[in-house]
Amino acid sequence: MADLKYYDIIKKPVLTEKSMNAMAEKKYTFLVHPDATKSQIKDAVEKMFEGTKVASVNTINYDGKKKRRGMVVGKTAKSKKAYVQLTAESADIELFEGL
Repeated sequence: MADLKYYDIIKKPVLTEKSMNAMAEKKYTFLVHPDATKSQIKDAVEKMFEGTKVASVNTINYDGKKKRRGMVVGKTAKSKKAYVQLTAESADIELFEGL
């Protein structure tokens, strides 16, 4: 496994209608590195966003989908999604302010 730094773990936020509704309960959704563990994701969120305190992290692994172009068959890259629940006294993530 590669040596992952906190800025390599979180790739981008997931901005869907369902994830936007969950932000009212301080639940945030991110696409993360497939090799990242829950404790690494927790540390990365707390370091990247000042004043945040993570209560729990839930993750989902997605395998790559089969794609076909003519007779050539390939697969898309695998991915991992993390649901991060912040504590009640934690500050909100400013990345999502105004959305």
